[in-house]
Amino acid sequence: MRRFFYNSSLHHSASIEALHQRPLGDSLRLTDDIYHHWCRVLRAKVGEQSWIFDGLGGQSLVELESIDKKSATVKIIHQDTAENTCNYHSTIALVMSRGDRMDYAIQKATELGATTIQLLTSQHGEVRLKANQVDKKLSHWQQVALSASEQCRLNRPTLILSPLSIEQWLQGEMGAVHHMVQHLYDADYYQSYLQQPILPLVLAVPSQQEQQTLDVNAQITDHFALVNIKGTNPDSTAACLPRFDILIGAEGGLSEAEYQLARNTGYLPWQLGNRVLRTETAPVVALATLMYISTNPAQS
Repeated sequence: MRRFFYNSSLHHSASIEALHQRPLGDSLRLTDDIYHHWCRVLRAKVGEQSWIFDGLGGQSLVELESIDKKSATVKIIHQDTAENTCNYHSTIALVMSRGDRMDYAIQKATELGATTIQLLTSQHGEVRLKANQVDKKLSHWQQVALSASEQCRLNRPTLILSPLSIEQWLQGEMGAVHHMVQHLYDADYYQSYLQQPILPLVLAVPSQQEQQTLDVNAQITDHFALVNIKGTNPDSTAACLPRFDILIGAEGGLSEAEYQLARNTGYLPWQLGNRVLRTETAPVVALATLMYISTNPAQS
């Protein structure tokens, strides 16, 4: 069955009502992009059904009530409160790459449940956006993440944060989201993510001395266990979840100065096997490994 992201902010200027809070039988007008794709491109007919989600919790099964030349209305016939998120938060701090490689990294990181993707520039990075390019590229990459969320049944979409230098990121700064998803970033789920305890990781080969003193996988497992022991965060209505910030360099890797800055900031060097991964592959392997450790802590 088809699934579409319903951007509630396009129809509500002051107060945004989450779809999962609306009663069964309630009618709503489709956004222009859903109308175009479902009713015009796919030629849907009255009575056909689809899932829609707005990023504010769960998803809604809707049925087409009416279609005219410029719009369509649906009625809500079922509510599903499942989020399909991971049992942890993750930030992929990724140095930007060119073309399809960046699209691929964002798409797959979304499918694997990344909470946010922080775009970065670095000494060895190929991409440096001009000021007048940022909005367009951020819009495109956010749409890539939203489309991936539609496909993989993720009901809390991955949010893309505007570019920073590695130095800015390591100093604690965070980029902004595109205005199309600002209402999501302001919601409890993503604001709670900002307050969770962080284990920072940098994808890099540790030195021989570091290999002798660090067991990063064990520290990842301990981070899961520590947060589970703490239970509920008293400052939030959401459960306390572990958060992992994963720094990934460009195709040429991080410079020695960038790596040392990351280590001095508390990032642990995390080596994923013996092969050198492409920059678009690294987020996939890192997130898949985290997913495995989260479900099989005793075997990590």
